[in-house]
Amino acid sequence: MTHAAELRRLLASQEPVLALAPMQDVTDLPFMRLISGSGNADVYFTEYFRVLPDSRLDRDILSSITQNPTGRPVVAQMIGNDIAALVRTARELQLHPVAAIDLNLGCPVPIVYRKCAGGGLLRDPERVDHILGALREAIQQVPFTVKTRIGFDDTEVFEELLPIFAKHALDLVTVHARTVKEMYRSAPRYEFIARAVEELPCPVLANGNIYSADKADEVLALTGAAGLMIGRGVIRNPWLFRQIREQRRGSPIFRPSGRDVLAYVHALWEAVTTRGIRESSQVANMKKYMNFIGLGVEPTGAFLHQIRRVHTERDFFTICEEFLDHDNVMPLEPFQLALKESDVMAGEVR
Repeated sequence: MTHAAELRRLLASQEPVLALAPMQDVTDLPFMRLISGSGNADVYFTEYFRVLPDSRLDRDILSSITQNPTGRPVVAQMIGNDIAALVRTARELQLHPVAAIDLNLGCPVPIVYRKCAGGGLLRDPERVDHILGALREAIQQVPFTVKTRIGFDDTEVFEELLPIFAKHALDLVTVHARTVKEMYRSAPRYEFIARAVEELPCPVLANGNIYSADKADEVLALTGAAGLMIGRGVIRNPWLFRQIREQRRGSPIFRPSGRDVLAYVHALWEAVTTRGIRESSQVANMKKYMNFIGLGVEPTGAFLHQIRRVHTERDFFTICEEFLDHDNVMPLEPFQLALKESDVMAGEVR
């Protein structure tokens, strides 16, 4: 069975689909391999391929498709606004074992949306319409999917977007229930996902603040979605997909100890380490993961405060061992820590 056929089978199943969200500079080949050993998603989404008139497929991102270590379907995500370039890239991607091709309509990074790409396209529904029409014609061998937010700076456009999505016979739509300008700083409005489920003829995945098996059940019940896409929650808790499945089966849920989390941090270090670069750069790279893992370690913020200030591997693991070298069960659900406004997780951090 091809990966595309497997994805279609999953979407037709009665069981909720569990997808790893596309996270730039995170969901690469090593991270996918690591997560697949902790519980495995049903489907993985790549980092986005930046599509420009003169762009070529990024070799590192492509490796997560051609060297897919998970045994599960991998969806290739594109970001851009040049129709000819998007069509060309979609055709190139169909020459590789992709399960589907996804268009990013939700990236909230200012440098992206200011160029009218990602979430910036939500300010121009007419352009979205033209892009989807061209891509729908070009993508015939595999499913064509979209990941969107519920608007740019308000939600009024959502009512305009839903008929556009329906018009182009998309195979799957993932809805992150915040606007682009909200980033991750507000509570998701799951009622918009429920509206998409009701109005769209294709399956819908719910995305945003799914941080535990209980929360997964809540979001599925609130939205009626065909499944869940989870990103930051899996960085913090790589066993989350496993725990969701266990809870839905009525089985005992795996509850990791501090040492389990410590082993995960060691494995993450080995997975993402690039040989030959400076030690301080290796530590700095790990901090982007620890910003999420640290939210589930302890409630005072002391762990995050200390881990953000280290520069050597020795100091990094000394602090990790101080907080995690124990057999106590870890909650891993995010504590409500006081964060700076500049933190990517500021405000509603879950």
